[in-house]
Amino acid sequence: MQIVQKIRCPNCGSEGERHYLSHSQLTRTQCPTCDYLMVSCTRTGRVIEAYAPGILARR
Repeated sequence: MQIVQKIRCPNCGSEGERHYLSHSQLTRTQCPTCDYLMVSCTRTGRVIEAYAPGILARR
């Protein structure tokens, strides 16, 4: 079962979606406006995959 929640994109503020994928304990947050994507584990909170154009990685 998959639950879809409408959210504000953490990258650009536009309307995005958060998908709760119960069969795999993953949450996918995505925005069609700025192409933001983050997949994380709901059990551990670890980020599995992330893509956010316009955000620079800090070292």
